[in-house]
Amino acid sequence: MNLNTITEVKRPASADHITPWRDGYAWLAGGTWLFSEPQLATDTLIDLDALRWPALEPSPAGLEVAATCRIAELYRYAGPPQWRAAPLIRECCNALLASFKVWNAATVGGNICMSLPAGSMISLTAALEATYTLWPRDAPPRKVPAEDFVTGDHANVLRPGELLRSIHLPAAALAKRFAVRRASLTHCGRSAAFLIGTQDAAAGDLLLTITAATPRPIQLRFKRMPSAEELRRALDERIPADGYFDDVHGSAAYKRHLTSYFAEQIRTELTQPGAGP
Repeated sequence: MNLNTITEVKRPASADHITPWRDGYAWLAGGTWLFSEPQLATDTLIDLDALRWPALEPSPAGLEVAATCRIAELYRYAGPPQWRAAPLIRECCNALLASFKVWNAATVGGNICMSLPAGSMISLTAALEATYTLWPRDAPPRKVPAEDFVTGDHANVLRPGELLRSIHLPAAALAKRFAVRRASLTHCGRSAAFLIGTQDAAAGDLLLTITAATPRPIQLRFKRMPSAEELRRALDERIPADGYFDDVHGSAAYKRHLTSYFAEQIRTELTQPGAGP
């Protein structure tokens, strides 16, 4: 849609050129949400495409994903054979259930910064123990674990004018086994619960990441594979009955049930020796 409050579009060669920050400014990446509804408080868009950040930069240390990387670009990335969790990237892209038009415009960083409970790029990066690099307007860059970035429904740790620059997926996490469970009330609807379990095959541990069912990502870490009772008790201790996200995509009670059910399925799957994605 047209944004009739916009009076200027800036295309800086560097993010450092945008100082100081003021009310009315907004970063523009894919714009799939920004142009979907009126932005009455915004008068200036700052186009990040002009910065020309490389979308994907693999290295022995892992995968560096620019915040401006398109969902379609990330989906096409396969990764080396030793990164056993690389297929999880496509699982999470598919969870967006967006049209090809949206995939070719929407960005990884945009999905993360929207900070919706069902943001599947949040699910992906939290499960793969990512670190976000943030660029404040008046301070040195800072790094935030993906698990800690989202603080609630449509809420995160970004300060005014702060920019998500990149997401680092460590090679150690990409090398893990994984299991995924997801449910929606409708065939092509928003996720009601999205759970991902990862495991270092040598250690036999379990990292369980819970998203969509809760307002922000919740992670349970076990040094060894828990029993069914241990897992159930850990879930109840970490997420109280009123800690689930209640909305039109599912009641809190429904999401609590799905979380418990899927968590046990993931535990059982990753308990099997040699089980693959």
